[in-house]
Amino acid sequence: MLMPRTRSLNLFAPASLPMVQPGDNLCHLISQALRRENQALFDGDILVVAQKIVSKAEGRIVRLADVAPSDRACELAAQVNKDPRLVQLILDESNEVLRYRRDVLIVEHRLGFVMANAGIDMSNVLQEVNDDTALLLPENPDRSAQLLREELGRAFGAAIGVIINDSHGRAWRNGTVGVAIGVAGISAVNDLRGTCDMHGRTLVSSEVGTADELASAGSALMGQSSEATPVVVIRGVSWKSNEDAAATDLIRPREYDMFR
Repeated sequence: MLMPRTRSLNLFAPASLPMVQPGDNLCHLISQALRRENQALFDGDILVVAQKIVSKAEGRIVRLADVAPSDRACELAAQVNKDPRLVQLILDESNEVLRYRRDVLIVEHRLGFVMANAGIDMSNVLQEVNDDTALLLPENPDRSAQLLREELGRAFGAAIGVIINDSHGRAWRNGTVGVAIGVAGISAVNDLRGTCDMHGRTLVSSEVGTADELASAGSALMGQSSEATPVVVIRGVSWKSNEDAAATDLIRPREYDMFR
């Protein structure tokens, strides 16, 4: 399925989504919020869902009081000025440490994403009294996205795409942007190589990170602090359906990664 060429976009975020708790059914919460606001999902819609509510629903919450840091975690924590228990969680979620200095710890997450702190976050996570609570990324964001796509698609009788987004920094630019860490139904990368530009010139290196573009668009409406709008519907965008979609398609192979 190829949606019509994009001429304009409509983005909206349901405002009545409740605070997500471990074990919650996200499909039910999202569909109920949309219906309360007289909204629905239609063929071609893209749902962008914040990683935090997926992780919360899946119970990816860890109390630092339950973490015993290793010697390596303690040594690294002293160099990066972080809690050794948090550093231990980061190591547990990572394939390798790539770069570090005071206040910065860059790793390759076990899912393959290069990111700060393995995506572990403590903002917008309810903290217990006298205890710090951390939130890990979903175990399998692509699978989480696919479940939402299937369940919400059935609920509204619509063929949709789903993107789970997270905020990432970039090695060569300041500021964080929303990127896709989970994708379902929509090609993460649109390969334009071999097609022609408007003057007939053959494109030789043009690959569009479609899922990242949409994740960032959703992030602009979600906000980054206390907005409490973790779900965004994007309508009117042109996209290719792909039943084998995966966010890992966005990861540059190591042999072509000049920054590692």
